[in-house]
Amino acid sequence: MRNMILMIGLLLASMSTLAHGPTPQKAKESIIINVAPDKVWDLVKRFGDIAAWHPDLSKSEGDGLSQSGGKRTLTFQNGQTLVEELDYFSEQDREYNYRLKSENTQAFPASSYTVELKVAAGEQASQSVVTLKSRFYRGDTGNSPADSLNDEAAVKAMNRFLTNELTGLKSKLEP
Repeated sequence: MRNMILMIGLLLASMSTLAHGPTPQKAKESIIINVAPDKVWDLVKRFGDIAAWHPDLSKSEGDGLSQSGGKRTLTFQNGQTLVEELDYFSEQDREYNYRLKSENTQAFPASSYTVELKVAAGEQASQSVVTLKSRFYRGDTGNSPADSLNDEAAVKAMNRFLTNELTGLKSKLEP
């Protein structure tokens, strides 16, 4: 009887190691922009206007709300769209958080994500540090995702998207 209980215990333990779902992934990118923080914030706080500086997007449309619940639709260069929603907005802290509202893995290989955007003062008064942090899950949350929807694809896409956003913002604001 003792051996039977031991075998069942080992079987259950081995099954739990085989059954795993996706783990959350993270990305963080920052850039120094040689423009005062208030000027940077004046541009990025318009949640629906991201396509004005993001090279991966052909269009963005928002509902005009810069508060929790505000929405924007992003249209990528390939014509695919996503909808994002504001969770938090602070004029005083020059930051906001948003999340994916409607998944479209043809537009972006993630099933869900949140992003925090923050504009802080740099070392000089005429400098800003813009930081983007994200937490996300791969596009296919099953146990055997296709290469285009696995963790590696999601991490690569998110890092590229955040980097392109920051370099586009810097190009838009610096003379």
